[in-house]
Amino acid sequence: MPCMGEGMLARISCPADLKRLPVKELPALAEEIRQFLLESVPRTGGHLASNLGVVELTLALHYVFDSPVDRLVFDTGHQGYVHKLLTGRRSAFSSLRQIDGISGFLRPEESPHDVYGAGHASTSVAAALGMNNADDSNWTVAIIGDGALSGGLALAALNNSYLARQRFLVVLNDNGMSIDPSVGTIARYLSAIKARPPARRLNQLLRRAIARLPGGRSTLRNIYNHLKDFFFYFFLPGDRGVVFEELGYSYFGPFDGHNVVGLVKFLRALKRIEDEPLLLHVITRKGRGYAPAERRPTRWHGISAGTPVGEEEGTVPRPQESGQRAVKSYAEVFVDTLIELARKHPELVAITAAMPSGTGLRKFAEVFPDRFYDVGISEDFAITFACGLAIAGKRPVCAIYSTFLQRAFDQLVHDAAIQELPLILAIDRGGIVGHDGETHQGIFDLSYVRMIPGFVMMAPKDEEELRRMLVTAVLYREGPVAIRYPRGSATGVELSAEPQPLHIGEWEELRSGGDVYILAVGSMVSEAMRAADRLKAEGIPVGVVNARFVKPLDEALLLRVLQRCRYVLTIEENVLSGGFGSAVLEFAMRLRGGRSARVEAIALPDSFVECGDQQELRCRYGLTADTLIGHIHSHLGKTSRELEVV
Repeated sequence: MPCMGEGMLARISCPADLKRLPVKELPALAEEIRQFLLESVPRTGGHLASNLGVVELTLALHYVFDSPVDRLVFDTGHQGYVHKLLTGRRSAFSSLRQIDGISGFLRPEESPHDVYGAGHASTSVAAALGMNNADDSNWTVAIIGDGALSGGLALAALNNSYLARQRFLVVLNDNGMSIDPSVGTIARYLSAIKARPPARRLNQLLRRAIARLPGGRSTLRNIYNHLKDFFFYFFLPGDRGVVFEELGYSYFGPFDGHNVVGLVKFLRALKRIEDEPLLLHVITRKGRGYAPAERRPTRWHGISAGTPVGEEEGTVPRPQESGQRAVKSYAEVFVDTLIELARKHPELVAITAAMPSGTGLRKFAEVFPDRFYDVGISEDFAITFACGLAIAGKRPVCAIYSTFLQRAFDQLVHDAAIQELPLILAIDRGGIVGHDGETHQGIFDLSYVRMIPGFVMMAPKDEEELRRMLVTAVLYREGPVAIRYPRGSATGVELSAEPQPLHIGEWEELRSGGDVYILAVGSMVSEAMRAADRLKAEGIPVGVVNARFVKPLDEALLLRVLQRCRYVLTIEENVLSGGFGSAVLEFAMRLRGGRSARVEAIALPDSFVECGDQQELRCRYGLTADTLIGHIHSHLGKTSRELEVV
């Protein structure tokens, strides 16, 4: 097998180079690309199994269509690595998902071949319909997975097929997976289609025959439709892509998505049918060509930098010093605590939107299978479904990544908050997430939840406080509660056997100070304490408050701090606009006429945060003890100069 930089792949810098290869060479190129991915992705980290599964499909699409004139619109984009390789970015793969490197998703800023930027699922068909409706002079092809098809946006797009003009194709990449196995009625429907291949092959042959005829299409198409209806309804009832056909698409498939030569021939035949929306159903296998990823596609969906790749599966241990106690992740602490609480509270149920492994809820499902719901890629449905459960007496806990919860904002307002329902939101991956980049950074949740009346919003400084917040949330019955915690390992503190609830809205003064105080939220509390320790060594006393309730504020403690000191810094891993610092500034503004400290907020700027290591990004954006110390030194220096002038 050729190594990276050798063979056919090294000679391809654009799709035109690919088209110069004979079709019979494409299987060999596919294996070369797989080898490249297996050598490259483990070095940087990234989405491995999903990209291994679309090698042949991506090759065939680029071989038949003329990107970027023909628009290839990939859903989510985490399976776009092969597309990147074929469009001139092979030499940049060493920077994949690194700070200032190429994105792990599609970005129009990177290449004209990335016609639509996406990192969330279910967007491709809707975006492609818009492009096609505005300009149908060339082909628009939407590539969507079966998991993404469970999203309401994707279903709404299919419902609007009448907006399609000519030269419009949807490719349904069906591997039975999102990150975890696909769930729901649509997944079962697609499985039923795949279970009866003979009828599918007849459908293909009949349509391909019509597509190749130069004239008389209309009459022959009518004859075909009558024959097809007779065959399907009398011999194999229900055995066709009837849902897609009834939605206005001409359905083809299912087709072997790893038969690259066959795909090329079939796509060429489909291009002759320009006057109606088409849907091609292809079957692929996530992790194709790498046995461990085929056996465990969820484990190999996304891998960290330095993951060993070989034929032996195994797990990748977290780096730890010899004899050091293992530190759980926040997600692990969350689910372990939730299981403890569920044993005491039979009304408690757990919900996730296609992320049972990522949120840790798969463990909950193993213990309480009848009290767990995976609703697929449909965060909006998850929230409203949870509201229905709450009205009927259940206590729903929705575990959703911060970036994905953005897709359910209306439901948080309209269904949960207005009705004052006791819904518990476990907002995972709040703050800077890291290598997944702009679309996945959870940097807006403090703002978009804080603005909603009736919500309680908490953020723990460590895993013990996360446990206490979960207890607090379960006992609180007056409305919705959100708990926001970061991605990755927790702090390693000892966990109590019986975590005690918190008083709603009560902060924690960790250190008394003189003229300077730091009010820190969540992951920033540790940075505030580090800054205070270093400043203490310089003889500068600095107070630190764990502002664990972003809503409601601890107004009594905040008032005391603002009135007894001269300088207050807030720090949060969230955008400045509308976040915790904004809340403190709003409160301080109401104190006009009374003595109040100068307040300065440290937060993320009014921009999107790119991909990169979590700590590197925190340093880049000033969310560190060094930044706090610099601000305090600057303030104290300025104060001294002012006193000298006086």
